[in-house]
Amino acid sequence: MARGGFRGMPGGMNQAAMMKQVQKMQQDMLRMQEEQEAKTYSAKAGGGMVTATISGKNELVALEINPEAVDPDDVEMLQDMVIAAVNEAIRAAETDKANTMSKLTGGLNLGGLF
Repeated sequence: MARGGFRGMPGGMNQAAMMKQVQKMQQDMLRMQEEQEAKTYSAKAGGGMVTATISGKNELVALEINPEAVDPDDVEMLQDMVIAAVNEAIRAAETDKANTMSKLTGGLNLGGLF
């Protein structure tokens, strides 16, 4: 192997240049993770009767229930709507995170880093 470089690396990229790129990518990933954690994601269920809002850390931060959805004879339906709204908000957050990470990595799957 040539001194200071890697065989087969495009343009004969040397170790220092590669490390600089890796450090920049790490900084970009940390910044992006902080931005994602600051976001909120909302989803509705039951025709808008229940709205769940989660943070970018997947923590439930708000839950709105339309009074019309509260039927003492059908508590199970309300429970189902709450679960559906929370799960949909989580899916929205995860999809956004995956799309954002894909933009940063150029589609490279780095599994579990985010």
